[in-house]
This record gives sequence, structure tokens and C-alpha cells, in this order.
Amino acid sequence: MTDVVTTVSALRARLSSWRAAGERIALVPTMGALHAGHLALVARARSEVDRVVVSIFVNPTQFAPNEDFATYPRNLDSDLAALQDAADLLYAPQVSEMYPEGAATVVTVGGPAAGLESDARPHFFAGVATVVTKLLIQCAPDIAVFGEKDFQQLAVVRRLVRDLSLPVEIVGGETVRETSGLALSSRNAYFSPADRTRAAALYAALDAAAAEIGDGGNPERAIAVARLQIERAGFAIDYLELRDAETLASSDASEDRPMRLLVAARLSNVRLIDNVGVTKSLRPQAVVASRR
Repeated sequence: MTDVVTTVSALRARLSSWRAAGERIALVPTMGALHAGHLALVARARSEVDRVVVSIFVNPTQFAPNEDFATYPRNLDSDLAALQDAADLLYAPQVSEMYPEGAATVVTVGGPAAGLESDARPHFFAGVATVVTKLLIQCAPDIAVFGEKDFQQLAVVRRLVRDLSLPVEIVGGETVRETSGLALSSRNAYFSPADRTRAAALYAALDAAAAEIGDGGNPERAIAVARLQIERAGFAIDYLELRDAETLASSDASEDRPMRLLVAARLSNVRLIDNVGVTKSLRPQAVVASRR
């Protein structure tokens, strides 16, 4: 049975008894409208610790005035039903609990927050960093699990935890996809059936480009081909870029470092983000060199 608390004081009271018993705690922050991707993060958390807390909070500070804060999917009863036997506690604070009247503190992060989402949504990461910092302080978990679908967000959270010396381990959970390859997202609910089918082209193009770059192909050519395929499917692209997987600095694939291909694009007024890792294939010359 998953219990619900809505205030910081009630959350801390529940967590204190678990800590007194020596139990490890995980936090899975979400904005609700839970789907199989969220539940995979909860399962990952459960595999690591004794107790799992899921937070549901549609954070107003990460939405711009022209974005979908008012219409973002919300169904707490359905979310609570999905969490039964999966999480120990649901933390569902109101806006007034997270941002008391007169709140004036904002957390900003540089480094991996620069570019990509920040170019399209300059308000976004200050809102994310502020609410995540508050959740981590309120819950003080041993680990917190974030999805790799929001790869830049994951990098930003890791940086703020490192820079602020917060005593929590940040764990990334793999992206969960539909059979078509489309990454699960709460915003997929906005699609018509026809657009949902077309949306699968985003991942197909991204995956093909990553494979070509990994096999030693020209990154600029691979990205140009992917861009054309995505646009032909009806998307308007915000960005499609190859970045260093750790720092999110621009990458040209010349260095032997993990890379990530990241995209954000809009289809019928629905904005999707996705990313895939780029794994370099073993070069023939490297094989020869290893035998000398």
C-alpha cells in the first residue's frame, strides 16, 4: 500500500522512522501522468534500496508563459493506483508548499546546462535545478533516480549535486520505448493516432545517425541525413547535435570519448526530446595494432 503525504513535515516524519531502522531510501522525482517509463525508474530504485519515495509535482517554474503548464496531464488517483506495491510513499506537495509566499531563491547551473534546451527554453534549467535541489533537501535520499530520456537534465542534476556537495547518488535509468521506438513521454498523450505513428521517425533517424557515426561515418553527413528524415516526417527541429556524453560540450567524434546524439523537435505542436548514445565500433587498424 502506497501512502500519500503532501507536506515537508509529514514527509520528514515518515522518513525519520525508516532512517532510524537503518533503511536506505530512494527518491524518484516526477511530474505525474505516470507511464511505464516512470515505473521502470521506480523499479530501478527498488532494486537499489529498502524504501522508495516517488514525488509528483508539476513544477511551474520550469514552464514558460506560452507552455503547457495549465494543460499538462494530471491524474493523481491514476498515478497512485499505478504506484501500488511499487513505491512506499508518494510525496505530492502543492505549489504553496514548494514555493511559500515570498520565495526568492533560485538555483542556476552552468556547464551542461548551456545550449540545447537552454537555447529553446532559457527559463527551463533554473526551474529544474531549483525544484530538484528542494526535493533532495526535503527528502535527503541515499539515491535519486532520473530518466536518461531527459539526458541534459540528468547531466545538470549530476553537476548541481557535485557542485553543492549534496550527499546523494544520482542514478540514470534507461529510456523506455514503445515498440515503434518512440520514447515514452507524458506528452505523447497529446498525439492523434496518425501523429503518434509519424512520431516514430524521430528515433529511427536518430538511431541510424548514431550507428553511422559509431561506425566511423562523417558526423556532419549523418546528422544532415537524420535532419532531412525528421523534417520529412513533419517535425520542426529545435536542435539535433552531437555532444560529449559527460560534459555535453560540442563533439566532432574525433576524440575517443563517450558521445550522445540529442534532439528536440515539434510535431503538431507537441515537443519531443530524445537521445541515443554513440558507440564507436572497433577500427580494423586498432585490431592490427593490438596484435603487434
